[in-house]
Amino acid sequence: MADRPTARTLLAEITTAFRELLPEVTAQPADGPLGWPGYDVARDAAASRTGEPESVVCGTARIGGVEAVVIAFEFGFLGGSLGERTGDRIKAAFDTARTHRLPVVSLIATGGSRMQEGMRALVQLRRIAGAASRARAAGVLQLAVACDPTTGGGWATLGAGADVTLALPSVQIGFAGSRVRPPDADPSAYTAEDQLAHGHIDAIVARTSLTDALSERLTLLTSPSGNPADPPPALHPSPGLPATGWEAVQRARAASRPRADAYLDAYFTHRTELSGDRCGGVDEAVTCGFGHHPGHGTIAYAAQRGLPVHPSGYRTTTRLLRLAARLGIPVLTLIDTPGAANDALAERTGAGPSIAEVFAAVAESPVPVTTLVIGEGGSGGALALASPDRTWVTPDSYFSVIAPELATAILKRPLEDAPATADQLGLRPQDLVELGFARGIVELK
Repeated sequence: MADRPTARTLLAEITTAFRELLPEVTAQPADGPLGWPGYDVARDAAASRTGEPESVVCGTARIGGVEAVVIAFEFGFLGGSLGERTGDRIKAAFDTARTHRLPVVSLIATGGSRMQEGMRALVQLRRIAGAASRARAAGVLQLAVACDPTTGGGWATLGAGADVTLALPSVQIGFAGSRVRPPDADPSAYTAEDQLAHGHIDAIVARTSLTDALSERLTLLTSPSGNPADPPPALHPSPGLPATGWEAVQRARAASRPRADAYLDAYFTHRTELSGDRCGGVDEAVTCGFGHHPGHGTIAYAAQRGLPVHPSGYRTTTRLLRLAARLGIPVLTLIDTPGAANDALAERTGAGPSIAEVFAAVAESPVPVTTLVIGEGGSGGALALASPDRTWVTPDSYFSVIAPELATAILKRPLEDAPATADQLGLRPQDLVELGFARGIVELK
């Protein structure tokens, strides 16, 4: 990549007040632990060429208004490869972050582990993963930026293992480096764009916008609200509560009814999304992320968009809930789905297990979860996102154990009996309050 920035250049572009961390490094015999002929010469040449003693530069700095620990790879030093002394530096960086409760930002450009050090290099991945895990357990936020290339263990630990992963446009990303892929491999599979499409990174950001992108996410994710989320108000005047169950269903299905994105735009001054389930999927039926609410601070959100939700959507929701719990950020969920996707592909890709994980994440959440049902509440695929004690409903919503049409079919009734079945299901907003499922019905303010 002709315009690949050096580690110091990128640090100068996105940080201020950078202070380098210089840990003690592991002593090595001549030509490293394997006695690899010419290894010392290669390291000396890399140091002379780059001005760096190793393939990473680590320190503390400010990004926007947030103090952070920064790990920047120098690809010019032996391809940004990971050796024992690289591990010394990265471990020290995570230890500093854990001690001082500072977020970690990794700027990754690496071809993988350093073969001249053999297994002493490869085990640095385990060492780095351990340091990152201890920091994560202490509530330390971890962000990563995939530069060119981000491959091998650097991707499998710092990149794919981060809470939020950004990438520069068109960079190479993948566990397999460019020289070890099958000869017939599709090269597009190893690009930032393909990784985004398959749910493995959160966003692609131009280098000129990187400072703002990092600053926004760092600020949001380190400024949790101290209170539970309030349910958003309704977005349009209500003609009153539905008189029948079937009317409630029809109102919830109306194309003119406000949808999740309208509620989120009205609720937050600004927000940033998490994208993808990290298992190969992105689901347009769900949007997840973090937003700033005036007077509250940061609130996490998981919102359904009125479509059947696929396993990737539930896994992304679980990812959001788990991250919010770890960072102490209260959660808002918006429910609006006719139900979980029920085709063969959904079953094969884990409909049941993915929904189970959402139920568990809500049940185990140490932070308050607030729910507003804004449209259809279709069975367990909707209920998984519902707070057990902080759920509200809008006048244009319903919630049911099963859709009226499906209930009619199960009862072996003719389809024209669906309206009467809807009345029997007790699914109107006022029914949900009376049954104790919802705290109340929100209105336009």
